[in-house]
Amino acid sequence: MLTRCGDDLFSIAVASPGQAQSLASQLRDTGGWLEVIPGIDTVLVRFDAARLDGVDAQGEIETVLARGITEIEVSADLLEIPVVYGGEYGPDLKELVAATGLTADKLIELHTAGIYTVDMIGFTPGFAFIGGLDECFRVPRRKEPRQRVAAGSVGIADGRTGLYAMASPGGWNIIGRTPKQLFDAMAEDPFVLRAGMQVRFKAIDAGEFGQ
Repeated sequence: MLTRCGDDLFSIAVASPGQAQSLASQLRDTGGWLEVIPGIDTVLVRFDAARLDGVDAQGEIETVLARGITEIEVSADLLEIPVVYGGEYGPDLKELVAATGLTADKLIELHTAGIYTVDMIGFTPGFAFIGGLDECFRVPRRKEPRQRVAAGSVGIADGRTGLYAMASPGGWNIIGRTPKQLFDAMAEDPFVLRAGMQVRFKAIDAGEFGQ
């Protein structure tokens, strides 16, 4: 579960994204760490090697682990995210159709049918990893990443949805885009999405994108 990865880094394996978020919160509450980074099934902890040696750092982490790892509380709030699927907004939808053998309408139906939980935020600022998709969405990332993916793009890879809060390079299969603003530099909390939040996707027409 606990692995030393370098002079100042430990990796902790956990069972779920919810446990990763919960453990990261517990570790941050103890203070003294340079970084605590939750992933899908790991938490990375970077410590100040000038203040702590590895044995002492490991002991502090093990003290937190001994208290037990719970699941992060899932928010009761549900955020609906409108999406224009396919066309210029979702240039990879046709490839997903070819890869799965399903129609575009069926893929959109499956993607909009569930209520999902944001597993983690990472990769780029505000980028949301959202699990729980149907197995048909378990496709690899693009062989050649794009140099620029528009903000609001909805990507698919490895059975997850990835939401781009900001424009950035990326290799996810883009099946749509939301007009919803996911990043607001003027807001107290500039990113709309956070780990533990529930989301649901709603298909809209291209004519509704700018409304």
